[in-house]
Amino acid sequence: MSIWEVDKLLIFIGFVIPGFISIKVFDLLHPSESIDSTKKVIEAVTYSCFNYALLFIPMYFIETMEVKNNSPILYGLFYLFVLFIFPVLIAFAISKIRLCDFVQKKAPHPIKMPWDFVFKQRQWYWVIVELKDGTKVGGKYAEHSFTSSYPAPEQIYLEEKWVLDEDDSFERVRGGTAGVLIAADQIATIELFKFDNGENNEQ
Repeated sequence: MSIWEVDKLLIFIGFVIPGFISIKVFDLLHPSESIDSTKKVIEAVTYSCFNYALLFIPMYFIETMEVKNNSPILYGLFYLFVLFIFPVLIAFAISKIRLCDFVQKKAPHPIKMPWDFVFKQRQWYWVIVELKDGTKVGGKYAEHSFTSSYPAPEQIYLEEKWVLDEDDSFERVRGGTAGVLIAADQIATIELFKFDNGENNEQ
């Protein structure tokens, strides 16, 4: 028996593909650890069933009104929406719901790490990174800076490195700097200061 037989292929497309699309879109919005492929298939089937449950009424009318025979193009477009577009909308909707205040009181936050919670806001900061050896590195986190996201190891790139004075104030940008890259295993703490000089705070 081959998986490529038409009936098995249709079952696979119908009950795995929509859920898989929802999972991948949600993972793009809120990265998570990789899970076992068997569990991922089960999760995809669950999402697909949820997809069909929400669309049960329009699917019922599409089938009972014989749209397939009367308007095959509309019928095909509808199921393209069901299989590929609606799963994307579900992922965005679930993300919004998970982030609302009411749900936050009842369920864990979808963003796994404080690191991602802070830097996902895409704000600009003056940053002082204290390394484990006691060294302090000052810099500018702005438009061309970057941080890694979970589950990748935490790293931060500051587009400008600044010289700090004895009071840890930002004295001047280091001449010729192209920025500084710091790995999390070297970091003890990170202190963030919002821009307060009228510059645009959003990247």
